[in-house]
Amino acid sequence: MKSGDKIKVGISIGDLNGIGSEIVLKTFEDIRMMELCTPVVFASAKTITFIKKKLKIDIAFQGIEEASQAIDNKFNVVNVWKENVNIHFGEETPEAGKYAFLSLQAATGALKKGYIDVLVTAPINKHNIQSEEFQFPGHTDYLAKELGGNSLMFMITDTLKVGLLTDHVAVKDVAANITPQLIEKKIGIISKTLQQDFRIDQPKIAVLGINPHSGDNGVIGKEDEEIMKPTLEKIRNSGKLVFGPYSADSFFGSGNYKNFDAIVAAYHDQGLIPFKTLSFGNGVNFTAGLSKVRTSPDHGTAYEIAGKDLADHHSFKEAVFRGIDIFRSREEYEELTQNVLKKQGKKI
Repeated sequence: MKSGDKIKVGISIGDLNGIGSEIVLKTFEDIRMMELCTPVVFASAKTITFIKKKLKIDIAFQGIEEASQAIDNKFNVVNVWKENVNIHFGEETPEAGKYAFLSLQAATGALKKGYIDVLVTAPINKHNIQSEEFQFPGHTDYLAKELGGNSLMFMITDTLKVGLLTDHVAVKDVAANITPQLIEKKIGIISKTLQQDFRIDQPKIAVLGINPHSGDNGVIGKEDEEIMKPTLEKIRNSGKLVFGPYSADSFFGSGNYKNFDAIVAAYHDQGLIPFKTLSFGNGVNFTAGLSKVRTSPDHGTAYEIAGKDLADHHSFKEAVFRGIDIFRSREEYEELTQNVLKKQGKKI
């Protein structure tokens, strides 16, 4: 990317019967957003026209056939499909799942080709999007397959960052999925992303225990004693500032989380319940560990308010801001790293 170029933010439209299209349009109804980036939405001119009229959102757009044709200072809509789509706000339909996948597939393809710089995904329904082509528990696993890398769900705000050892895994399967190898891999991803994407040179990372009270020395489960503690000790010996395991029930309420750059939770609800309680509406889901930058809002399709002009778009707008910041941080990190390698090469 050339210096001075606007970052192209690709947007997958999500489930058309949910609030995704509303929060996307509301975000870019503010024309000041065009000063920060060039939005490229993967949907269709017919669909966007219908939704903006239905919700009375005043936004002009430029219809294009390929993401490579995106025009700066315009709200660009790639015509992924040409036909009329039946939109039934608030309903889960197979048709909405089909078009959510078509949008995501096209946006991911454009990201891989370099036509867009960042991907921001509007919420999907994880049930109706399932098909022969999409057999994943969510965006994260699909993008890991398409983009390469070891993905990690990383929920972020300015003051709180929570990563997960296991994400969309049934509670009954959590302990069996947590191995020394998984812990080392996930903490490695978090350490690297804090350095390259958030400019933190020596990140301090806290890890929550798997069991209540981190197992109480083996009284409430042996996983923390036999797996978590020795693995964290090994990671500390490698030079990383990793602490824990901490008892999850008191960690956030006590304010202890403020002493760390990131927190690693053992499973989905252990991390996301406190995260969303502390930051709902401002949090962003960032997929760390990928070769490209992907963010999303911290909420779902919200069928119950879809089509009623009630959706709060601030989490989606924050996801756009975060995607831009992370992209620039990663560019700077890569440039600095290359310069260091060049200097070392000259000395040799």
